[in-house]
Amino acid sequence: MFRVRFHGRGGQGIKTASRILGSAFFAAGFEVQDAPVYGAERRGAPMFAYVRAARAPIRERGPIACPDLVLVADDTLVTLSAANVLLGFDDRTVLLIYGATDAATWRSRLAIAGPVVALPAGSESAPAELPFIGTRCAGAAARLTGAITREHLAQALREELAPLGEALVAKNLEQALGAFDEVASHAGCVREGGLASAAGYRAPQWIDLPFETARVATPDIFAAATSVEVRTGLWRTLRPEIDYDRCRRCNWVCSTLCPDSAIAVRADGTPQIDYDHCKGCMICVAVCPPHAISARPEREARAPGAAEAAT
Repeated sequence: MFRVRFHGRGGQGIKTASRILGSAFFAAGFEVQDAPVYGAERRGAPMFAYVRAARAPIRERGPIACPDLVLVADDTLVTLSAANVLLGFDDRTVLLIYGATDAATWRSRLAIAGPVVALPAGSESAPAELPFIGTRCAGAAARLTGAITREHLAQALREELAPLGEALVAKNLEQALGAFDEVASHAGCVREGGLASAAGYRAPQWIDLPFETARVATPDIFAAATSVEVRTGLWRTLRPEIDYDRCRRCNWVCSTLCPDSAIAVRADGTPQIDYDHCKGCMICVAVCPPHAISARPEREARAPGAAEAAT
């Protein structure tokens, strides 16, 4: 059975990528499970999805604990412990990371013995437009398994993305097939894992907690502004930047419509973005009347020398 886990952030097409890969496996004759795992997170929040594919009925349920292939669409998640990117890794698990860093660097940083494949980011039409991360990851995953042909991948992508219209389907297909070809030297490197056995099952070490009344168990923090300690700016993939030469100081627009109150207003009437808590929803970019706010890829903004170049 193939066990594949996708890690990314909301808005990067991870859920869609798992569906494309699952449909491609199905077209190739496999029994398939695919499911995303996320709560009420907004765009930019860490999430993951998983795919199981086997030639026989699949009895396993729930998230994949011991993956054969892990795809990381956003490399900032690797250092985020809550993302659990490396959960269940062993010497045969293949790691594919989307981005500009090469495989040798990642293998050295993470000290893992298994295969590491780097998937280049590819060309992106414009900084403010979502790149085709999900479809590229799905295309690369299909090739790494060695069980999916270009025809199966193309068929699955067209089926899953058909509601978007032929023009967008064509763009996504180009990206997916491009990634499929880019990792050709690693084709088939993902090996199917064995079936799970109940023979090695160990009961969890349960901790019994006494029942508490609501008077004791309900939260007792009632002070305001406690969420300021949660740096939600780490979720961001695009960062809004203000061109103060074009800004007309109509601060009631951007500051009022920011859903996270991450835009403050200075004494002179100019808006100021709190990057520690801006999640990168880009609402301010969309509503700014003079178009003084633009989107910039977070990776580019955090590159060495970016701060000096912006001043």
